[in-house]
Amino acid sequence: MSQQRRALVLGAYGLIGAACVRALDNAGFEVVGMGRSAASAQAANLPVQWEICDITTLTVAQWQEMLRDVDVVVNAAGALQDGARDNLEAIHVTAIANLTEAIGDLPVRLVQISAAGVSETAPTAFFRSKARGDALVSDRLSDWVILQPTLVLAREAYGGTALLRAIASIPLVQPQVLADAPVQTVALDDVAEAVVRAATGDIPARTTATLTEAGVQSFAELTSQVRAWLGLPPARWRPVVPGWMIRLSSCGADLLGHLGWRSPLRRSALRSLEAGIRGDPGSWIAAGGGPCRSLADTLNAQPATRQDRMFARVYLLLPLAIATLSLFWILSGIIPFFDYAGTVSILTERGVAPWASTLAVIGGAVLDIVLGAALLWRPWVRRAALGMVALSLSYLLGSVVAAPDLWLDPLGPMIKVFPGMVLAGFVWLVVEAR
Repeated sequence: MSQQRRALVLGAYGLIGAACVRALDNAGFEVVGMGRSAASAQAANLPVQWEICDITTLTVAQWQEMLRDVDVVVNAAGALQDGARDNLEAIHVTAIANLTEAIGDLPVRLVQISAAGVSETAPTAFFRSKARGDALVSDRLSDWVILQPTLVLAREAYGGTALLRAIASIPLVQPQVLADAPVQTVALDDVAEAVVRAATGDIPARTTATLTEAGVQSFAELTSQVRAWLGLPPARWRPVVPGWMIRLSSCGADLLGHLGWRSPLRRSALRSLEAGIRGDPGSWIAAGGGPCRSLADTLNAQPATRQDRMFARVYLLLPLAIATLSLFWILSGIIPFFDYAGTVSILTERGVAPWASTLAVIGGAVLDIVLGAALLWRPWVRRAALGMVALSLSYLLGSVVAAPDLWLDPLGPMIKVFPGMVLAGFVWLVVEAR
């Protein structure tokens, strides 16, 4: 009986990585998954052994230890743009340099998942860094396959495809963002199948191939087809989003990137879309692969459900919910200082000691501002939202003891705390790691 083949998948809990893990497992491989978040690995619920580490920090010696008894390495790790959590040069180049040096002459095949359009002269750092990583693979190793998918569509949505669904789900309106940009797609299942064929040796070594459908559609047409796939009626209004508004949005998204948010509106994504997401399907067929599914076939193979429509709408509203909460809490902490004496008197007039009133007002204001600001920092967002719920409860309980008459105030200042608690709870429940 032949020994079971062993595959190491980098970025194993990502959209593409998780699909590769499942496909390799179904093909009989023993799969080891690598990722930097234990929580995300657990949430992925994949049939793998996990190695939790950051590939950008691994030395050549550590890679060699990881490669013991490994037959195939599938690199599905990547990032779109530099940010608080990501460094393109480290992920796409430095890690690959150390990995390829560690592989050396070992009998290990490297399947590199790149992207259609990579080039040293590309308009974005993502494509340029990916191209440098691909060059390291092809120059240093003898047994490799580089796969370059176009826009990957899957049952699960993440990043750009999640934003695509969100735009398509807007009631009555379909904003036209870079409407004429040409786009080709590829089904995630086709990408995973290609990885398995490359891993099993069906695809010749030293192959570079684009994974894509044959047809091309504009981004506006793609959005309309996704809207129809969601089961929604055609939009009644299709306003063209001006260039200045797109640039302003990308600047805001880039800023959020430094706060840890991987927004699909960042400059790299928009520049990539503006340049067009295209590739030659003939390269994969010439290498021995079959044709990839068309957009229509991809959507028909995974009909949308109520959950898909709900996800699209929640994805659309979540940034607004976070921005509203953050602004509300920051302002609620600042405003009391405009009439500090009056704010303190609300408690002193009800028999609370002056020192306790001062402590409550200043302490509450500082906590409000800290929580509002912390909500914008991606690694802390869930803790900040939970803190908002807890602090709101303390305000409610404190008012029962110190100022119960406020509950009967015609303007309902205490009653209005409850909607804010619900919104914070919503953010805490919905936001999760990739």
